[in-house]
Amino acid sequence: MIRRTLQRDIDKSLLQFPAIGLVGPRQSGKTTLAKMIAKEIDKPVMYLDLENPRDLQKLDDAQLYFQQFQGHLIILDEAQRKPDLFPLLRSMIDEDRQPGRFMILGSASPTLKRQASESLAGRIAYHELTPFTLNEIPDKADFNKLWLRGGYPESYLADSDESATVWMQNFIQTHLERDLPVLGIRVPAATLFRFWTMVAYCNGQLWNASRLAESLGVDSKTARKYLDILEDTFMIRQLQPFFGNVKKRLVKSPKVYIRDTGILHNLLKIYSFDDLSANPVLGASWEGFCLEQIIALKPSKYDVCFYRTQSAAAAEIDLVLTKGLKVEIAVEIKYSLTPKVTRSSTNAINEVKPSKTWVVYPGNESYPIKKDVWTLPIGQLPRIFE
Repeated sequence: MIRRTLQRDIDKSLLQFPAIGLVGPRQSGKTTLAKMIAKEIDKPVMYLDLENPRDLQKLDDAQLYFQQFQGHLIILDEAQRKPDLFPLLRSMIDEDRQPGRFMILGSASPTLKRQASESLAGRIAYHELTPFTLNEIPDKADFNKLWLRGGYPESYLADSDESATVWMQNFIQTHLERDLPVLGIRVPAATLFRFWTMVAYCNGQLWNASRLAESLGVDSKTARKYLDILEDTFMIRQLQPFFGNVKKRLVKSPKVYIRDTGILHNLLKIYSFDDLSANPVLGASWEGFCLEQIIALKPSKYDVCFYRTQSAAAAEIDLVLTKGLKVEIAVEIKYSLTPKVTRSSTNAINEVKPSKTWVVYPGNESYPIKKDVWTLPIGQLPRIFE
């Protein structure tokens, strides 16, 4: 399970680094995971939720407070709420560089990393917690529920699709009306909701700032700002194009995905699997869903991007896993029980020359399509990295 694997990785970091950063979207389980680690770690723990006024008040004189708990692991939840802590943490760490002193939880990755990197460079290791992935659910064969509802625990574990929908609607509203203003983001919730919905309709497509800006009645720079806000809070992923040593004209724009398919479907008013099956977004939704599962499994030695040329003889593949400028693995994603490699995919494979190409699909059997090209059931995704 991803969370158990992540827990082991964090345990190792706690033995090496004075500070650990655990980032991820709100409601993804960061606090739960931190408390699980706190129960098992071989030292006393102090937990502070900086969204709780009482805990925040304890840090009016943070240095005095921290000095009382020397030798503890101090967990600071939603740490971006108090950015003036970071210089103090650096000073205290430099006075005593023992590992496992602070665990910093946050739901706005760039904000937290910017605050921390200015003060804690070389002193902190980051880990990201995503919503549930396929490897964490009891029956991998029942992936449709995870695909439809998304991986947020409250949505996935709801007693019905209707209950999951209500929770997701409240999550989206809360994110826009409460979470973002707390982070200092001053964009009207209705405006950002319209933009988010527009992105959902373009899920899996190349980013076109001009088109979205015109539809929203803003300039391209403002549309980019809105996209960055949603990316910074883990709602959107920008998948960058491959810029390796290939003598072709390559596209330069990223592809944009709503990271959680439960959010995607809610924004598009898709509330059941029947709704999803009949919707034109089906293929793009499946692509984004599989993409997130693969990235969650990816070892850190790989980078991820997509490949697409601008030439008339188009070459395109959904995902390439690279080391530096070399493509190691290519992945094509198909929602079909009889997947085929298209001409554009074949062109891309011939150009980037991966060691192996997988075609991920919703079936049960892995079999070769052609030399070094194999189908791969979604329940067997870890095989990509074997």
